[in-house]
Amino acid sequence: MNRASIDIGSNSLLLLVVDSEGVTLHDEARVVSLGKGLGDRGLFRPDRMIEALGVLGEFAQTARGLGVAAAEIRAVATSAARRALNATSFFDKVREATGIVVRVIAGEEEAQLTWQGALGQLNLPEGPICVVDLGGGSTEVVLGLGHRIRQRSSLEIGTVRLTEQFFGSTVDRYRPTDLARLRAHIDAIVATLRWPELPRSLVAVAGTATTLAAMELRLLRYDRTKVHGYRLTRAALRRWTDQLLHASPEERRLMAAISPERADYLLAGAVVLETVATAVHKDSLRVSDGGVRHGLLVDPQALGAA
Repeated sequence: MNRASIDIGSNSLLLLVVDSEGVTLHDEARVVSLGKGLGDRGLFRPDRMIEALGVLGEFAQTARGLGVAAAEIRAVATSAARRALNATSFFDKVREATGIVVRVIAGEEEAQLTWQGALGQLNLPEGPICVVDLGGGSTEVVLGLGHRIRQRSSLEIGTVRLTEQFFGSTVDRYRPTDLARLRAHIDAIVATLRWPELPRSLVAVAGTATTLAAMELRLLRYDRTKVHGYRLTRAALRRWTDQLLHASPEERRLMAAISPERADYLLAGAVVLETVATAVHKDSLRVSDGGVRHGLLVDPQALGAA
């Protein structure tokens, strides 16, 4: 029997459909910026809800065409939905209009699902692993050994949230002084993490990491076979931060050719990833194309992570 999952994040909506053997039949990401303008305790904007509802309707149709009814889709919403005062009413409308039942999950469960979905098909050395899921509203940091999680942390820093906080909701040109404030803020939050042991491997998931990897690879079209497992260095992250800082909006979109909708948020994301890598004394990180949508379709008992 085919299975499907949907991950509703602050920036992206993602659909995954697999067959009974776990082979991917459909994997799609759409940037709708549902958390745009949300702030810490705000509301989903009407235009963002309309666009998200339309995309979710298309996702339901796609899943139905692959043998998965809308009500059977495992759908979760993360950081933005945890903060939005109108999330419950919005997801009621989603259920009525599409048949998809959305569950808002806590940061701890988000971290668990990220871990379950991130490590597939990655050839990593033995030893502790840290998985970083950089979303639009929050960043999940998960430390484990093998497939057993030892520590989970949900940090209230995400690409959309940070960009709006330090550069404004409409980004023309970044100012170096605002970048300095952003760095200091991220440094302070990452410094609150306590590491029982430093990881041997650092893995980054989600659209910011995969887009930055694609930029480093000079891809004009997304190619999972090249991005998944790619080693992204701290030096590259620092270089892209500098280039994005001095780029116009049009230049940023050209840089992020595979996902121009993310262009304005990549600078903040690159700084977060570089800061975490520095904190655990790693010169590079591995990029994973997996994530929450994959974790939703994995049996946690099979991973020994329950």
